[in-house]
Parts: sequence; C-alpha cells; structure tokens
Amino acid sequence: MDLARWFVGGVALVLGQGALADLKLRQPIECALGETCLIQQFMDHDSGDGVKDFRCDGATYDGHKGTDFRVTVEDMRNGVNILAAADGVIMGMRDGMEDRRVKSEADTKSVAGKECGNGMVLRHAGGWETQYCHMKKGSVIGQKGAEVKAGDVIGQVGLSGRTQFAHLHLSVRKDGAPVDPFAPSFSTEKCDYVAAQSLWEQAFADAFTYQPTNIVTLGLADTGPSLASVMDGQWSDFTLKSNAPLVLFGLAVNGKAGDVLALRVDGPNGIVVENARPPLAKRKAQWFGFSGKKQPQGGWPKGDYVLRVEILRDGAVLQSSIRTVTLN
Repeated sequence: MDLARWFVGGVALVLGQGALADLKLRQPIECALGETCLIQQFMDHDSGDGVKDFRCDGATYDGHKGTDFRVTVEDMRNGVNILAAADGVIMGMRDGMEDRRVKSEADTKSVAGKECGNGMVLRHAGGWETQYCHMKKGSVIGQKGAEVKAGDVIGQVGLSGRTQFAHLHLSVRKDGAPVDPFAPSFSTEKCDYVAAQSLWEQAFADAFTYQPTNIVTLGLADTGPSLASVMDGQWSDFTLKSNAPLVLFGLAVNGKAGDVLALRVDGPNGIVVENARPPLAKRKAQWFGFSGKKQPQGGWPKGDYVLRVEILRDGAVLQSSIRTVTLN
C-alpha cells in the first residue's frame, strides 16, 4: 500500500530500446540488498484484477506502480538513508507526517490523499522522474528547486503514509507514465530480467538476483508473540532470560503454496526448539510462525544459543537466517 495519488497516476509504459539509455539509476537506499534490506514488492504489470511482476510471478499487489525496499523496524529506528537515484532537481516534497503502521479503516482515512507519506519527487533529464515515499518524519532533506546528485542523502526510511511496514517505495516515471526499472521494455513473452536492458547502473544490475521469498526477521520472546507485536518491533530489545520461556519467531514474505517455515534453537546442551510450521496452503505475501519451550528446572544453562529460521521449498532450504545469542 503506497503512493496512489500524490503527484501523478498513469498506466504502465513500455519503452522502445532506444529509450533505455536515457536514465541510469543507482540503488536508492543505503543497505546491503539481501542482507540488511530486501525488495518485497515489484511493479504490477497486470492491467486487470490479477497481479504480475516483471518475472510474471506474484511478488507485487494489484495496481502497485513502484519498487518496495524493505528494512526491519529496528533498523528504521536506527536510521537507514534514502539516496537520490540519479542527478535531478527537487520538484516537490513533504515532511511532518507521523511514522506508524496503518492498522484500521480510520488510519487509512487519515492519510487519504497523502498515501505516499513524507517524500520527494525528483525530475531528471529527458522527461524522467523518480519519487520516494514513506520517509521518516523530520528526515526529508532539501528544498523545492534545489539540485541533487546521484547518491546524495535526501531522507531516511520511515513508516509515514499508507504502509504496513518500514520501507522505501520508489516510483519511476517517463513523461508521467510509470516505468518498471527492472524491465522498462516488459513483455509477457520474455518475463525475465536482463541486466543490460534495465535502468539500473551496472553495479546494482550485476548484483541483483530475483529472489522475492525472503526471511524479514527472526527473534526471541518469552511468550507467543503476535504478528502485530513483531511488526511494531516490540521484541527487538528482548534478551534471553534464564528463568523464562524461550520462544523463537520468524517473519517471511512472498511465500508460495507448499513452502515451510522451519524454526530451530541449538543451546549449549543440544537442540532446545525444533519445529516446522505447516506448509502454506496458498501463496502468501507475508507469513509468520513461532515455537518455544518452557525453561527447565534451574533455568537455561549459560552459553551460546544459535537461532535458525529457514524457508523450505520442495524439501530443500531456499532461505536461511541465523543469529547467535549468549546467556551469561
């Protein structure tokens, strides 16, 4: 849920090969793609009620006209810079909207007409524009009419506007019409990513791998956590306690039917938790699971605890996230 009506609407634009060299974009967020951030949703190329990303898969939602770079709420609070994707001029900006997830109909109404939240529009040469949405309150840098260079910090990732998670929504437009930077000449016959034909600079284009099914975060709690509490970062500062239950949780995105979320904790004396959640019955944009165990008599032993959350597909490990915590 992102920008719908801030500056411009439109339909997807398919460009000829001659237009591809008009603009080259650098990564618009200061993070390690696939490590400290991930792309959760791409542009929707389906003109009807269905969804279709540039690989003709479903890592998008109906009518989505941008690219969503997601970070954890913990990293958002610490500060993740948003960067100008190309040289340009600031054409519009907004700041002052609160950072909070949209959870109710009242929340949705409160941001009507301002779905992008705090953000900025840059105009580039050749009729191109880039737009940056959901910036953190008080972080937007610049003034209308000012020039910026590619890589300049223009704000930080936030939770403003109509959004459920901390991320940067990047929109790219040519003469007012949305363009997918991964496939500006998208066709249903190809449904593929060709680095040389994208709008991305070489370094990003070469490093990018299409893998939309990802683990967003894993962590510990002392009770069964709710998805909302994890989304809000309630457990981000939680530390393992000797005299309390140990509960491991994992949050993942873009799961396919049959995918399994597996959770495991290895302690100083062996396996503490080992549980595989039931396979997904259908594709799911976001899914969550947890498993735990009560503390033994005398409490958990001191030492290292290895937390592991994996996504299994067809019996093989598709994605894995591992963290070690120490009980002193």
